[in-house]
Amino acid sequence: MSIRVQKVFEALFALEDAREVLRQTLPTGLDPDEETVFRTKIARAQAILDNLDERGSSPGATRIAGTLDIRTREEDTINIQPIQAAGRLTPEARKALIAYGDGYSTCDACRKPFRLDKISRPPIAAFHENLAKFLNMDIARVVPGARRGFQAVTNTLVEKGDPVIVSALAHYTEFLAVEAAGGVVREIPVNAQNVVTADATAEKIEEVHYETRRLPKLVMIDHFDYQFANEHDVRGVAKVAHQYDIPILYNGAYTVGVMPVDGKAIGADFVIGSGHKSMASPAPSGVLATTEEWAPEVLRTTAMVGDVTNRKFGIKEVEMLGCTLMGANLIAMMASFPAVKERTMCWDEELKKSSYVIDGLHAIEGTNVLSEYPRKHTLSKVDTTASFDRVACTHKRRGFFLSDELSRRGITGAFAGATRAWKLNTYGLSWKKVRYLVENFQEIAEKYDLAVRREKQ
Repeated sequence: MSIRVQKVFEALFALEDAREVLRQTLPTGLDPDEETVFRTKIARAQAILDNLDERGSSPGATRIAGTLDIRTREEDTINIQPIQAAGRLTPEARKALIAYGDGYSTCDACRKPFRLDKISRPPIAAFHENLAKFLNMDIARVVPGARRGFQAVTNTLVEKGDPVIVSALAHYTEFLAVEAAGGVVREIPVNAQNVVTADATAEKIEEVHYETRRLPKLVMIDHFDYQFANEHDVRGVAKVAHQYDIPILYNGAYTVGVMPVDGKAIGADFVIGSGHKSMASPAPSGVLATTEEWAPEVLRTTAMVGDVTNRKFGIKEVEMLGCTLMGANLIAMMASFPAVKERTMCWDEELKKSSYVIDGLHAIEGTNVLSEYPRKHTLSKVDTTASFDRVACTHKRRGFFLSDELSRRGITGAFAGATRAWKLNTYGLSWKKVRYLVENFQEIAEKYDLAVRREKQ
């Protein structure tokens, strides 16, 4: 951790200490003793900032509460971790965490009907409407992660023993959502290119129907899967599903928030997104959007009545457990939303940067991409069995030599010890950073006598 980063965190923490004085005083203002304490803490923060660039300055803060290490991955390194790249918070989201960190901070102005999506101050109701428009769906809800969106849909549509169609590359949370509802997962096989097609979907539906004498209750399809980040024929799959009157759940965990997503053009009945994976939001956070047709079911309101008290709970939505994503997580998602909407319009540029890095890795003899090529996503899986893994076979650190070399160069996120097949994600990196990545991967290769095809300048 660099001294400068430590000092910035130390100054931020000192300001929080000063803020705590303000939180403990009376509404009438600071008394003389509190004023002295407040000014002392502000002076400490100022002294830290004044000392920021002095040579030989002492280290700053490194821990919180004595046991929690400060996370400086985004400040000190280039992070290519596959699931973290598009979840980096915007400055506005980080400010939102500071201002709305208290537990029920979103509920300050909650009024009847006492439901999260109805709150107007802060503008949570308007945010829900804007989310739906953003995805070209009719209604949207925020949820604690994409998995809770899956769960809301499967709990609504699936009963014990019902078959549900998923991809052979589906995320484990899709399996768990089906299992929790009592359903049975049936997988669509991928083709030789590790892609799900419409024809394979139709064949699977027919197979399930023949074996069980009933149609699947739901088809869940990832636009880009988490294993290879290959693009699947979501429009074709949706068309096939609808021919059998089966609703389609579009898993946009790797698309909603990074590239344009038009739910109705896709033919989706449900669109699921991940806030912490692709919408520059804290974990856990996500979005569930649906159509007017399905909203009355998946967003049904409670009908339960207490047998002793006769209590009813009005318009509370069952699958949302009344209210879902509260507090700082929601406000941070809202704070990032303007930047997220804007960045989806720059998807082509992100793909260019991703291709630059993949081509740079390809230039290292023996390195191949396992994902479809040319790349259609910033997440990629590469095979370095015939390059970096050759080095690992004789290196005293074995496979950890690569993560050691990357760490010394300020690059993090690659799975430590992996030199055969591993994933990286370049989303959100500047051209300056992607060029640095390529230069350093190639320098490491040459250091260990791996041939690199250098482009002529």
